[in-house]
Amino acid sequence: MHLISVNVGTATPSEHTDAESGVTGIGKRPVPGPVRVFAPGDKATGLGSGLDGDAICNRRHHGGDHQAVYAYAREDLDLWERELGRELPGGLFGENFTTSGIDLNTARLGDRWRVGADLVLEVASARIPCRTFQGALGEAGWVKRFTREARPGAYLRVIQEGSVSPGDPIEIIHRPDHDVTVQLWFRAFTTERALLPRTLAAGAAMEPKAHETVRQYVEKYGAGAGAR
Repeated sequence: MHLISVNVGTATPSEHTDAESGVTGIGKRPVPGPVRVFAPGDKATGLGSGLDGDAICNRRHHGGDHQAVYAYAREDLDLWERELGRELPGGLFGENFTTSGIDLNTARLGDRWRVGADLVLEVASARIPCRTFQGALGEAGWVKRFTREARPGAYLRVIQEGSVSPGDPIEIIHRPDHDVTVQLWFRAFTTERALLPRTLAAGAAMEPKAHETVRQYVEKYGAGAGAR
């Protein structure tokens, strides 16, 4: 398990972004490293991205401590290359880390990774696609197609700061005792809302905003909704 590339983006004008500035940082490109990775702080008032030199342009929906790093697997990019019939270089999906050898969809919220020598990350949630993503990729109906496939990639928070470079190893150093995977969380918050109560098993690994969404759902439908 290792990093294939570390990707950062600059603010670029786009007609597809919801950001008031009219720019987006979704188009990320590989850099040689080392790149410092840190906890960026509050989504609205912090530094945005957790990577030095990486732009987050829409602070309402992106960035902050619970979305400090976005990782997407090369294996899933390869699947999409076959589906779309086009080349998809690392960073095109807006991911900071393009990984190899680790199934991000079956990662559990609260999984901890050591990346390189010092950086420790924790799996926090899944990426929810938006129209900026669709516009950047230039594929009609992309949001629905990406959602249906449920290979969203993982958002990670920074537990211990460090620097990383392409080729650095990834080691899973902790796995929590629950079954809330990135894929399950994604489906619960998109197409299968009845799964929401199950996500509570992730405990504090789930960000406060997501917890509030689940609390409201349970208050309305009951804690047994979605039970299997």
